[in-house]
Amino acid sequence: MLTPPVVLAVAGTDSGGAAGLAADLATIGHHGCHGACAVTAVTAQDTSGVRAVHALPVGAVADQLDAVLDDLPVAVVKTGMLGSPDVVRLVADRLGHLPLVVDPVLVATSGAVLGDAAVVAAYRDDLLPAATIATPNLVEARVLAGREAPARELAERLADLGPAVVLTGGPEWRPGSDVADCTDWLCEPGGRPVALSHRAVTTSADHGSGCTYASALAARVAHGADLVPAAQAAAAYVTGRLEQSRDWCLGRGRGPVSHLAPASDNPPSAPHQEEPA
Repeated sequence: MLTPPVVLAVAGTDSGGAAGLAADLATIGHHGCHGACAVTAVTAQDTSGVRAVHALPVGAVADQLDAVLDDLPVAVVKTGMLGSPDVVRLVADRLGHLPLVVDPVLVATSGAVLGDAAVVAAYRDDLLPAATIATPNLVEARVLAGREAPARELAERLADLGPAVVLTGGPEWRPGSDVADCTDWLCEPGGRPVALSHRAVTTSADHGSGCTYASALAARVAHGADLVPAAQAAAAYVTGRLEQSRDWCLGRGRGPVSHLAPASDNPPSAPHQEEPA
């Protein structure tokens, strides 16, 4: 077997095993990459909410990054919850020279706030300009843009900060709805937003789906995929994971998206690309 590409996940832990580094490393492995990691925060959380967040000192995060970078040929970095503005700036400084997929984890699936105003400012001023791709959901995009606006407009505004943006989900879809499709908006810097539609899965077992999407995208990029097919493949992968967990009864709240081994080597059909009107 050929040596796999290395994807470095920089994120927090989830004691319920659904999101954060648990989701990142499982997804990266499913995509034929080796997952390295740096822990930024330890959370006490379950499917119903976040009970506590213990952010690591910036020096402890820096030590982990140095250990990985000194030893492994990192192909792509994927970030999740970073915990403090100092860590956000550290990631921009130490990892900005690498392909960098930023999942700006600011709000948990349960609604808990995981990034305060100082963290948001550090994302806008330091990390997003250094990022290659950002994958906010609608709530995170509104926080980062500082305004209420349609998803398409938000994707374009955030791309003006420097990264390509894949704004995931879209305002027309919520877990448990009867909507057949949901829409991701992809916008490259200086470009026009493009709608990437894919099948919605009606389930409340979706905790960790954002981390899973960003990690799948990072792994596809590590294998050399271009942005649009990588985004389409990542969405198809998440669709398959949600299909597997849609009827699970785990926990009292929003249950975990499946990170069991994929049922098939053949992922679901890739979503179709639509040019904006």
